[in-house]
Amino acid sequence: MNVLVAGGAGFIGSNLIEKLLSLGSKVICIDNFFIGTKKNIEQFKENPNFVFYEENLCDRAKLDEIFKLEKIDIVYHMAANSDIQASAKNPEIEYLNTYTTTFNILECMRVNGVKNLFFCSTSAVYGDAQGEEVNELFSPLAPISYYGACKLGCEALISAFSYMNDFHSMVFRFPNVIGPHLTHGVIFDFMKKLHKDPTHLQILGDGNQCKPYLHVYDLVDCILKFSKDIPEGVTIYNVGGTTQSTVKSIAEIVCKEMGLKNVKFEFTGGRGGWKGDVPVFAYNLDKIHKAGWKASMTSDEAVALTVKEAL
Repeated sequence: MNVLVAGGAGFIGSNLIEKLLSLGSKVICIDNFFIGTKKNIEQFKENPNFVFYEENLCDRAKLDEIFKLEKIDIVYHMAANSDIQASAKNPEIEYLNTYTTTFNILECMRVNGVKNLFFCSTSAVYGDAQGEEVNELFSPLAPISYYGACKLGCEALISAFSYMNDFHSMVFRFPNVIGPHLTHGVIFDFMKKLHKDPTHLQILGDGNQCKPYLHVYDLVDCILKFSKDIPEGVTIYNVGGTTQSTVKSIAEIVCKEMGLKNVKFEFTGGRGGWKGDVPVFAYNLDKIHKAGWKASMTSDEAVALTVKEAL
């Protein structure tokens, strides 16, 4: 099977490619290294089943050439700007890297007769639900970040293209994903700060922000399980773990795994860490659990493993 991983040099994409290659798939990776890195895919270079194109997914003509050449069976669309704080300063980042890339992929699928799509969405489409447990039918969807807004727009495009072209589309809405190849986020930031100053750690907000964290190994296993035979139309799942971690507990886990003691925590204060941050988030996972999948790690276990892997 010929598999296209859009954004394959990124954090989640590179972990997915590793698993796909181990299963014998031919993997076509497209990335322009906006977020992804050459290091993430270096290990695949000698694999005869791995093909890489350094291209911008906003260039539809180039993308269409790749579709025609590679005879793609399924698209795993992982390409997006996943750094919400970066796009808070420049919303066009989301328009180009999240929304436009999605439209171009869908249009190339339509023109070239590709029917199968997996799309990485996000819990950010729900907005700030004030800690209310949200399921896939929760409304209204009112994202508060440009990232969440563009992902929601992508879901709308996928819905329309799927209906008009008989696509088989799988959409996962997941929260904070962590693990090998992580390039940003709270764990990455804490470790970076503590490497510079192991005695002091500034923590944005009051430290009580509480969210579920999912290890990328669990996410990749779930992606592969549910993308084997995607039903016609659009299927949406919340995907995550059943537990949560506070920002303060993450700081404590990072310090413990780094072997640091008596680190002074400095809280900047406020309910959220930054504009667009959803301080408290709770997922309803009944649908994915009934379908036969559960995360193997708790949120705190995923955090601890991520720190160990990064040391």
